[in-house]
Amino acid sequence: MIMNTKEILEYLPHRYPFLLVDRVTELEKGQSIKGYKNLSFNEEFFQGHFPNNPIMPGVLIIEAMAQLSGILGFVTVGRKPSDGVVQYLAGASKARWKRPVLPGDQLCMESELISGKRGIYKFDCRALVDGEVVCVAEILTAEREV
Repeated sequence: MIMNTKEILEYLPHRYPFLLVDRVTELEKGQSIKGYKNLSFNEEFFQGHFPNNPIMPGVLIIEAMAQLSGILGFVTVGRKPSDGVVQYLAGASKARWKRPVLPGDQLCMESELISGKRGIYKFDCRALVDGEVVCVAEILTAEREV
């Protein structure tokens, strides 16, 4: 299953400038998902982090992986935000950053569902640029009614 931006917007309540998934390239319900975010020099966070040496904030890399994982969580249970639910970032552990993510990079992300019970989902995630791992983390999301 592949998703373009229009389809992604059906699964994520985020909108510009906080939508951090441009495309889903692979998705296996209940198993795993892959996608990416293209990073332009015009991204708002690059203007202040850091002006003379712009890098993507590590917390936004975690958020991007959480958004991708949230899509997998929704698809797995067959729900969408239009059903009155949202996937919140509930936790991140074992996070490690290996190198900076720069303007012009394509942040490729992968997430595998480890477990899911009572609306709490645990994912094993990693982010890569040009095939090189830039960040790894375990992400927790919580599905809640809105």
